[in-house]
Amino acid sequence: MFKIKEKIIDLGDGRIITLETGRMARQADGSVLLKMGKTMLLATVVSAQEAKEDTDFMPLSVEYKEKYASSGRFPGGFMKREARASDYEILISRLVDRVLRPLFPDDYHAETFVTINLISADMDIIPDALAGLAASAALAVSDIPFNGPISEVRVARINKKFIVNPTASQLEDADIDLMVGATYDNIMMVEGEMKEVSEEEMLEALKIAHDAIKVHCKAVMEFAVEVGSTVKRIYSHETNDEDLRKKIWDETYSKCFAAAQTCTADKHKRINTFESIITDFLGQYTEENPVNETLAKRYYHDVLKEASRRLVLDNNIRLDGRKPDEIREIICEIDTLPATHGSALFTRGETQSLTTVTLGTKLDEKIIDDVLNKGTEKFTLHYNFPPFATGEAKAYRGVGRREIGHGNLAHRALKNMMPSDDENPYAIRVVSDILESNGSSSMATVCAGTLALMDAGVRLKKPVSGIAMGLISDKETKKYAVLSDILGDEDHLGDMDFKVTGTRDGITATQMDIKVDGLSVEILSKALNQAKAGRLHILDIMSQTISEPRPDLKPHAPRIEMLTIPKELIGALIGPGGKVIQEIQRVTGATIIVEEVEGHGDVNIFGENAEVINAALDWVKKIVTIPEVGQIYKGKVKTIVQFGAFVEILPNKDGLVHISELEWRKVNKVEDVLKEGQEIEVKIIDIDPKTGKIKLSRKELLPRPPRQESEKKNPEENQNK
Repeated sequence: MFKIKEKIIDLGDGRIITLETGRMARQADGSVLLKMGKTMLLATVVSAQEAKEDTDFMPLSVEYKEKYASSGRFPGGFMKREARASDYEILISRLVDRVLRPLFPDDYHAETFVTINLISADMDIIPDALAGLAASAALAVSDIPFNGPISEVRVARINKKFIVNPTASQLEDADIDLMVGATYDNIMMVEGEMKEVSEEEMLEALKIAHDAIKVHCKAVMEFAVEVGSTVKRIYSHETNDEDLRKKIWDETYSKCFAAAQTCTADKHKRINTFESIITDFLGQYTEENPVNETLAKRYYHDVLKEASRRLVLDNNIRLDGRKPDEIREIICEIDTLPATHGSALFTRGETQSLTTVTLGTKLDEKIIDDVLNKGTEKFTLHYNFPPFATGEAKAYRGVGRREIGHGNLAHRALKNMMPSDDENPYAIRVVSDILESNGSSSMATVCAGTLALMDAGVRLKKPVSGIAMGLISDKETKKYAVLSDILGDEDHLGDMDFKVTGTRDGITATQMDIKVDGLSVEILSKALNQAKAGRLHILDIMSQTISEPRPDLKPHAPRIEMLTIPKELIGALIGPGGKVIQEIQRVTGATIIVEEVEGHGDVNIFGENAEVINAALDWVKKIVTIPEVGQIYKGKVKTIVQFGAFVEILPNKDGLVHISELEWRKVNKVEDVLKEGQEIEVKIIDIDPKTGKIKLSRKELLPRPPRQESEKKNPEENQNK
């Protein structure tokens, strides 16, 4: 019944990857089961036979999904079933999409769905680095046209040694963590984070990753031959009119190039100028002499692209008048929103980020409940891109995949520069709202995030800035230009989008998408060095506004005090059913969090001001203080008995003041000296080591009266009396 085909990829270090087809999901156009250890990914691909009418792009959808059963877990929530994709699943879907999308034929427009399911999980094998290979293999065994294969690998540097696809436990000690996607010949995608590494070290990591990918791609090509899937389907998704194409080029190119040379920095004015050219062209047609406007606009887009590119390659001038390595005007502000814990407004040309920082308690930490990852995250960063940022007249329907991807990049850029847990007791949330956008909004988020964190008084290790680099190249002449701080148009019309973030001392994160075949080491090296110069230029401007974190938090920012207590006193602080800790919080208004960590108790006290903090801190200290002989306390008389009084010296800790310890004179009745509820000072004179009972003295703290002459002469007799 099954016609199973397998391909084994020997990774050369004792590990193998197995690709299998013919057993699962056989009605898909292509399906492959990828196995590595106990990890199994099922990748399927289905593509419509015909393209929808008037579709002139590649309608590709990539979905990566992790099944909770793969690791023997129940999903959280009321429904107890997989729901919407997590941020992690969306990020992996984007990594695969960004490598696959450029490699479909330009004229292939059928709806195509790539689905990758994690169906069995080895907790130490990270599946994200295998998803691209699984998807590419599924395309390879299908009849869908695709200019692959591709693969993706993670390359990490651990103890100065590079490892391809390290285990989850190994990755914890890495100072470079890069995901690289490539064909056999060319790197297509890079994304990752680093701990201030040099440009040369990053290039070395890319080379090692590409060498590993070549092994995967060769195996997939052999697998396709063995399966018999080298012949792809015949399709016809475009209708072209070569006469119309020629007419548009002849009548609009010179006008378009002239318009490009006007070099205006105003995006909307530039767009209107270019649109007026095609509008004038279409004006020559009537109902009696019609034209296919969709086709005409597609051809005009090619004209516009070529004119914009030639301006750079031939005249060394960009659409907004800048030189290739020139950065737009930058304006930095801090404390923009005085009621927030920290804020900044970063404007670079027509791109603007308003970023806020909010400080919270451990209760505010992000809860992570993914299939392979559970826990909390102390530092979160959210990126929002509303339609008004580009002048679009449409409703904002919530966070999209692009926003999650851009936010993740900015988060990775900053996270290794955040203070350690010992230095920072706060949960920190950074939110970037993009108010204007004309390219590089994620990099504006990194810069604004740095400024806002320093404005909030967060002890950032070093300031971080970011820059987006572009590329315009000509295959025939081999001419190219690397562009610093690209516009939205340059991203759309160019050959590369390469984002680099870092401090003065090294790179902290990167993201690169290549849209052309072939990116030489020379070009990549030039882009990295030009990015470094731009990064340092931006840091110089940022430092003029704020060069280091504020020495203290804002007056209205919440405060946290941290306290370590013995493990055995955690119960006393919490009390039966949480009674004690709840009472402290109710009376003082503070929030108190107690955790047992490595054999002791960590206590975090969070309050809106110093008065709240101090009141709660004093109360907690009294509870967790261990009484010692000789210590003096101000206590409250709780109970009076015939032989003395019980005094509460600490919360839930009483001691006995014997009647003989009330005063130096003889006291006949306790009530003659004390009343219940009275506050008095007492001193601990003894603690029973077996029972823990505390003996107190009041008279030890009172002036001793002078001894009478008779007492001095006959002390023994007086004592007997």
